[in-house]
Amino acid sequence: MASAPQNASLPIFYKDLAPLNRQDHAGWNSKGTDRAPWLVGQHAIPLTVEEFPMAQRHFPIVFSSGEDSVPLALMGMNEGINVYVDDEGALTNPVYIPAYARRYPFMLAKLQPESEELSLCFDPTSGLIGEFDEGQPLFEGEEPSESTKATLQFCEQFEIAGQKTATFTAELKKHDLLMDGELALQIEGQEQPFTYRGFRMVDESKLREVRGDVLRGWNQSGLLPLIYAHLFSLELVRDIFSRQVQLGKGPVPAPVPA
Repeated sequence: MASAPQNASLPIFYKDLAPLNRQDHAGWNSKGTDRAPWLVGQHAIPLTVEEFPMAQRHFPIVFSSGEDSVPLALMGMNEGINVYVDDEGALTNPVYIPAYARRYPFMLAKLQPESEELSLCFDPTSGLIGEFDEGQPLFEGEEPSESTKATLQFCEQFEIAGQKTATFTAELKKHDLLMDGELALQIEGQEQPFTYRGFRMVDESKLREVRGDVLRGWNQSGLLPLIYAHLFSLELVRDIFSRQVQLGKGPVPAPVPA
């Protein structure tokens, strides 16, 4: 159901990546949009722990399967389905948009694999950056524009949040709190429920066994409320499933053996 980004060379949404620089992009602008076509068909969006309190009001938070689990916001129960946007990428319902999606088409990336330095890059295929007459300039004279500086700051904050998220998931792994998840959801009129797997979640039984001093530390650091935000958000799985069914995008029942 929920998997980490599959393309090893580029993260999800990004079809290409180019470093932003004054020499090549001095006369370019960035323009806004009321549609996010990059969200179409994306059912699981990476999420940072700082977003848990807001995100848990809107959709389930799960963890990707595999050794290096990352938090994911479920915007659909099946791959290829996002119940919050139409086919053009326009929002069909008010919803919190994860920072991972809001930073597009920009991101910080290493220009050289051996370097630790991150540079502001963008996806040149997005249609949001180019030699337009409209939009915000990327550069003003020799310097990045205020808009570009704000974008850079947002991307830097996202990287910091990503480091905090890695620390959070490492702590869960250290205490063996993540387990393979399974959810069974029923469609009215269907005899057999649909079972979803392929994601991870916090094991509540193991959480109850964590030592008191560890829990106190987690409570003081703010980690414990984040765990419960994840657990409480799972109640929204049925809402997402119902939205899919209403849209005619529910899972297809397996054929009954003859």
